[in-house]
Amino acid sequence: MFRFETPSILFLLLLPLLLCYLRHRRRLLRAAVDFSSVAHARNAGPSLRQCLAWLPEFLRVVAMLCLVVALARPQSGREQIHDISNGIAIEMVLDRSGSMAQELEYNGAATNRLNVAKDIFSRFVFGDGKQLGGRPNDLIGLITFARYADTVCPLTLGHDALRSFIDPIDIVAIREEDGTAIGDALALAAARLHTAEETLAKQKNGVADTKGNADYTIKSKIIILLTDGENNIGSKIADAAALAEKWNIKVYAIGVSGNEGFRTIQTFFGTQKIHLGGNEMDTRELEDLAKRTGGLFRKADNAKSLLAIYEEIDQLERSDVESIRFVNYRELFLPFALTALVLIIAEQLLSRTVFRRLP
Repeated sequence: MFRFETPSILFLLLLPLLLCYLRHRRRLLRAAVDFSSVAHARNAGPSLRQCLAWLPEFLRVVAMLCLVVALARPQSGREQIHDISNGIAIEMVLDRSGSMAQELEYNGAATNRLNVAKDIFSRFVFGDGKQLGGRPNDLIGLITFARYADTVCPLTLGHDALRSFIDPIDIVAIREEDGTAIGDALALAAARLHTAEETLAKQKNGVADTKGNADYTIKSKIIILLTDGENNIGSKIADAAALAEKWNIKVYAIGVSGNEGFRTIQTFFGTQKIHLGGNEMDTRELEDLAKRTGGLFRKADNAKSLLAIYEEIDQLERSDVESIRFVNYRELFLPFALTALVLIIAEQLLSRTVFRRLP
């Protein structure tokens, strides 16, 4: 972006042109002296000094033009956009117990519930260009649980790192570690969100800030809980709900129905799908949890309904981003001023030496 700080000065550009016109007019009107013949002088031709007699005046005019431009203060600027974000701190709490190995139809193939949940959560965070636009301005963390709750990824604004934590998550492999510790996982998530401001302060000081958000405040804190079972070990869900309520954390609970799941097995007759019905989960605790914390409870019977739930959450919880535009200008008058100085010095030297005239 280019501009003049005082463009009104530019009208002075007419002054050197006016002086040139007056000087030319004066030459036409100057006195003449009669001489018998100038034929021999004309035949001799002009000297190099005569051919360049215009040079001092030209240098003077150009110097004046450069001075006028310098006085107008030319400036170049670059527009910058400074984002002030009022974001949302989100803890995703994901069940990876053995029951999440049941399969769902997803994108034309049979995929276990955990992989479906991981993929849709990734679309929720990063966007899919269709239903979900992504959450680029949110502080996001990830907790998984089976018998034990684990922090897979701490709350972060650097979502590129988050992707590398999502992919390796798998169904619990050790039988002794299987279970559904919803209460413990919720309590851990609530504690992480309770100290989110401290985490954000560290990131803003350059510890983990990859987005450069200098002005970022947490607008609200939410937990997205996804499970296909009932709490059967560890803390009670009600105890975790009390913590979330105390710390103003909303819980969006998603229950994946057991009636719609199936498993794919290999038999003598080829690949067979065995539907697993009759294991309808009791959702009363999750419903109470959502109601008590100001969130909501939704039940997902298949991958399509799970995606619709994330779309609903995406619409309910939106970050506010205010963009402040400003321009940093750099002064460009100095080259014009220096050029004018050099030209004036050159004009004066030439006028008093090579092109010196006697009255």
